[in-house]
Amino acid sequence: MSSDAKPAPAAGGRAGMKKELPEHFKAYKHVWVFVELEGNEVHPVSWELLGAGRQLADKLGVDLAAVVMAAPGIPARRAVAESFAYGADLAYLVEDPVLQHYRNDPYTKVFTHLVNTYKPEILLLGATTLGRDLAGSVATTLLTGLTADSTELAVDADGSLAATRPTFGGSLLCTIYTLNFRPQMATVRPRVMPMPERQEGRIGRVIEVKADLVEEDIVTKVLSFIPDRNSKTANLTYADIVVAGGLGLQSAENYQHVKNLAKVLCAEYGGSRPLVQKGWIEADRQIGQTGKTIRPKLYIAAGISGAIQHRVGVEGADLIVAINTDKNAQIFDFAHLGVVGDATRILPALTDAFRARFAVNRLAS
Repeated sequence: MSSDAKPAPAAGGRAGMKKELPEHFKAYKHVWVFVELEGNEVHPVSWELLGAGRQLADKLGVDLAAVVMAAPGIPARRAVAESFAYGADLAYLVEDPVLQHYRNDPYTKVFTHLVNTYKPEILLLGATTLGRDLAGSVATTLLTGLTADSTELAVDADGSLAATRPTFGGSLLCTIYTLNFRPQMATVRPRVMPMPERQEGRIGRVIEVKADLVEEDIVTKVLSFIPDRNSKTANLTYADIVVAGGLGLQSAENYQHVKNLAKVLCAEYGGSRPLVQKGWIEADRQIGQTGKTIRPKLYIAAGISGAIQHRVGVEGADLIVAINTDKNAQIFDFAHLGVVGDATRILPALTDAFRARFAVNRLAS
């Protein structure tokens, strides 16, 4: 975050801070979203950001643009077409063999060239491993501000981007502005923003930009590429059903109840931060501000108190079912259904009930 990015109360806006924007800011227009294309697939966070960017662009009365950088071929063209379906008005397309795989140096060079040439006022990237690396490098090169891991985006009456993110370990929400520099940059974690509705047949303008990259000038080399789907890490972020446990389960042995229910439901399993710290689960199964943000159709939380650090990671779920012995637990403040009881007894009962129900359905079919 650059020195001009000032925190402000999330609810109250920039009280006492509003001022006339510098004249040279008028050259910066439009909202851009970086379309993360790696391994010939677009990361879903790109479409989520196009949905959020569409709202910002409409409020500002400007265009929404997608930025696609890739090797020449069908995947790049497909990404451009899909960006229009998810709300983009135009797309900046940069095709070059050097862009086959992500490397910081060539991507930063191309991206900063695009920004300096076409001057967007807002630039959004996903807070993925790739997006975080690229966003920090681009912001540093451009000498502008960057708000990382934003959970909410809005624009003020003067067109300033208000990016809200948790701070102080998730105990507070802070709204950050980049007041003196452009573009205004923010990264947003996957699943924080809802997926926009796809509009079939929607088209837009394509601006093709030549990169002039030379492979010999790039120090780093890609030796191999291993897709996430081939790894053994958890895929909580895009799971339809997630079952999670907390310290209320009392022991690592009792956490097996979470795994058993998840297996019956064909769901992913996870937990709160204290379980990672105790070694009960792996770090890639942590849910919350410092873990994974999820947006499943069903989230079952067993023995989780529901502190704000956890809440920001799950409140986008369609249905949250909370099980806790403490009737005053914070999780009941935002859960859709609450069960006051011992999770170590309720989870096995749920597992047996679902297993019996699925068995009946299989016989009936």
